[in-house]
Amino acid sequence: MNNCPIKLTVLRNLLNDKLFASFICAYDGQSREDFYYELYDCGAENDFLERLCRMILLDENAFSRTCARGDTPSAYLLDAYADDLDKIFNAALIFDGDEHFNLGNAIPPFDGELDGAHSAANLIDYYAAHGYGKFIVYKAFSYEDGGLKPIVRTSTVTLDELKNYESEKKQIDNNIVNFISGLPYANMLLYGDRGTGKSSTIHAMLNKHFDDGLRIIELNKENILCVPKIRELVADNPLKFIVFIDDLSLGEYDDNISSLKAGLEGTVCGSGDNIMIVATSNRRHIVKESFSDRENSVHPGDSMAEQLSLSDRFGLTVMFSTTDKALYLSIVDQLADDRGLTCDREKLNALAERWALIKGGRSPRRAKQFIDLVYACEQRGTEIEI
Repeated sequence: MNNCPIKLTVLRNLLNDKLFASFICAYDGQSREDFYYELYDCGAENDFLERLCRMILLDENAFSRTCARGDTPSAYLLDAYADDLDKIFNAALIFDGDEHFNLGNAIPPFDGELDGAHSAANLIDYYAAHGYGKFIVYKAFSYEDGGLKPIVRTSTVTLDELKNYESEKKQIDNNIVNFISGLPYANMLLYGDRGTGKSSTIHAMLNKHFDDGLRIIELNKENILCVPKIRELVADNPLKFIVFIDDLSLGEYDDNISSLKAGLEGTVCGSGDNIMIVATSNRRHIVKESFSDRENSVHPGDSMAEQLSLSDRFGLTVMFSTTDKALYLSIVDQLADDRGLTCDREKLNALAERWALIKGGRSPRRAKQFIDLVYACEQRGTEIEI
């Protein structure tokens, strides 16, 4: 890094990227073969400038973090950042017309102008609206080793693919819109039988509102103690984060109960306007309790109140009811229409009922699994065997 021919102040982390480092070396008059190798290896030979702008855009540095907080960068920081941009852009222009690759065009928010001061001014507003670094690109994150790790592959499910439960989806969507809009909102508990679409609904909401600044942080039950740490990690981020705890259930004497209560109520440092906690569970009151526990409790009323107080801390509770026959077959028919299935509907419904019987119950998940099977059979021209 010290031997870099271009002395970067704010954007020097870019030198850790193989493509960028080889580009700088080639600019310095060293062999271009290494640069071409990295260029072709990542498929950037037709749009190198676009790739370069994207690297700059996603870099996590003092300038991007400052702007994302909504603060105005100091004149020193702004000048240093703009100077780094000018150095990089001027180096790129040396390759204009190179017969081995196409430099291409800059991308927004650079507006196609390779000018450091102009681009830096645009990026101030961009980072304030879209966050910085990995938060610009990725939809979901997991909490690991004290930090947030991007989840590269996320569910692509949309609300249109989730049939029925319209009232439930509307309640959830309205609450999330309030959250994104800076209006009063509530932490949410989604409960109901397995396979009714609780988790899928949250993933569909993420896909719907990603461009509005919504992100998800998936949290294991074992990491509930880390909710205050997560608040700190995203406190200065302009985006909105759902901390998502899927399939939550706790034992009566689980230490995580008090931790979750504290997370739902906020801590001394405040509840955080950009954090919403959403949990799914198969039970309304989350905490498992046996009759023996209740009988052996010295104060059973206090024990019950303690358990109820946890679920009561979720300001919005949405029940995904059991799927009866009519609802199940309605979902089957809608999914069949979406897939363009040609199977006779009377036969399809009979097979769907048989499928539910074999699989142990009706649910939207079972309906989708069944339709996937029928679709595959029709595409292959084979008989549907259940």
